[in-house]
Amino acid sequence: MTKTYTVHEPRKLTGDPARDAERFEFVRDGFHFWAFLLQPLWMLWRRMWLVLLGYVILSIAINATLWAIDASGGVRLVVGFLIALLVGFEAATLRRWTLRKWTNLGVVVGRDQEDAERRFFDAWVARGEIPKMPAAPPPPGMPQVANLAPASPARAPELPPDVIGLFPEPEPRR
Repeated sequence: MTKTYTVHEPRKLTGDPARDAERFEFVRDGFHFWAFLLQPLWMLWRRMWLVLLGYVILSIAINATLWAIDASGGVRLVVGFLIALLVGFEAATLRRWTLRKWTNLGVVVGRDQEDAERRFFDAWVARGEIPKMPAAPPPPGMPQVANLAPASPARAPELPPDVIGLFPEPEPRR
């Protein structure tokens, strides 16, 4: 079963694309069980302070309204369950809202988060958005090997970019 993730990039702090890439957030779409079961704790765990504040204010307002109309315990239980269900279904949207100042890089699909991360970064490197890491120097005491690369390397043919997201890149009209 495949899962869909949105990819969010924070502001570049170090200028080193490899170190900045470690801070990317992959937000899974779909129902979040722990957000449904433990709403405030899940929000605290994810550091969603404004969402938690809104949740607390909304919960107090709803409970005050139910108390004012003298609703029965069963009605209060059903309303609480429906709010928990809503938070479980909208958890990804709430998480993306907290990342609103980050750059949304797109959508990627994978079997799990690790697979989605691998697919995203493979395509990201292939597009040339992150420079290749330079080769590490040999350990001390190892002989240096001469660079046998030709003076002007042959250029590899350009491959079409992989599709990451819902639609492929547009092609020029003929």
